[in-house]
Amino acid sequence: MKLILRLLLNALAVVILSYVLPGVGVDSMVTAIIVALVLSLLNFLVKPILVILTLPITILTLGLFLLVINAIIILITANLIDGFQVASFWWAVIFSLLLAVLQAILHSILKEDQ
Repeated sequence: MKLILRLLLNALAVVILSYVLPGVGVDSMVTAIIVALVLSLLNFLVKPILVILTLPITILTLGLFLLVINAIIILITANLIDGFQVASFWWAVIFSLLLAVLQAILHSILKEDQ
């Protein structure tokens, strides 16, 4: 049950950011749920591989290269899902930063309610 609630909160965060950011678009709430699911799967499966492969540059940049990896994951998601659009790499970076902040806020509210 907690997993489904987290997925819905992530979808809500995607919808909110699509209204706030002009370079990001989501067609419907169902598409946002699919985006949240695909982002979760890619973060679970692909991101660790990318982090290991780019470990030297991540260390050199003191971890800032992880922003690039997050943007790449978001661009992959945008290419996989038809109703989700990201205009450019920089919109993907901004979207990833704001998504992380919004998810932290929403999940902290969820923890307070329990």
